[in-house]
Amino acid sequence: MPDTTGPRGTPCRSSILVTGAAGNLGREVVDRLQAHGALVRCLVRDQTGPRPGVEWAVGDLTDAAAVRAALVGIDAVFLIWPLLDSAPAHDLVTELVAAAPRVVYLSSTAIDDEAARQSDPIVQVHADMEALLRNAGLRPLVLRSDTLASNARGWAPQLRAGDVVSGPDMARTAVVDERDVADAAVAVLLAQHNPLDFEPHLLTGPEVLSRTDQVALLGAALRRRLRFQAVTADLARSRMLTDGRPERLVEALIAASMRRPESNHTTDHIERLTGRPPGTFARWAVDHAAEFS
Repeated sequence: MPDTTGPRGTPCRSSILVTGAAGNLGREVVDRLQAHGALVRCLVRDQTGPRPGVEWAVGDLTDAAAVRAALVGIDAVFLIWPLLDSAPAHDLVTELVAAAPRVVYLSSTAIDDEAARQSDPIVQVHADMEALLRNAGLRPLVLRSDTLASNARGWAPQLRAGDVVSGPDMARTAVVDERDVADAAVAVLLAQHNPLDFEPHLLTGPEVLSRTDQVALLGAALRRRLRFQAVTADLARSRMLTDGRPERLVEALIAASMRRPESNHTTDHIERLTGRPPGTFARWAVDHAAEFS
């Protein structure tokens, strides 16, 4: 149990603010924090419904007043920045400095620390956010995650209609189960002492996979002969815009598909943080097969 003990022997439960709590990863983080007995507060734009044991703070990360209220009494923050621009985060950082919680920031393994500019806007905003947090003196603990397995959920509508997943191709990457990333995040959030090593943790899965590989593994879990079909950038752009995605996000995704280099290495950082190795995408596919039926 990661709780500490007060001076009179009374338990002191960690109070954690989770941003992005409605997303695939955020939900996993909240579940695990609750299982460990932490006091959980979720900053969300819209409260969808009651959840036992969770306190809701309704607001936006760009709203300084909402952030200030959400940070009252908080020991640590799990921060997922949702925008493609770090400029609106300056007020957020000001509030974090004033409240002085421990900050755990979810970033990307695609960051090249030697590059003046990153490969695409998505990676660039992660690099900018890391710099913004560090330069403010927050000394964030950074978790750089590889591609989350849960991104495959976006293929579900196509797989309900047929056996082909089509979309822009991406460079191979060490796809990581979001449950493993959540376990690593919770281990850090509930640590009794700040770690001395503030270098980013690189969270990867155990093998490097292409989209073709992922679709094949998903097909094995579903007992279907699935295949991936790469489409041109222009066709992918047109489809995403038709689906109603914001134009700026679409352009960032297209840039990532065209310019992001292959991530061809794996690490043991999840095992270091959690005590067990990361799971495979094949295991993730089996566990989530019902979502694609």
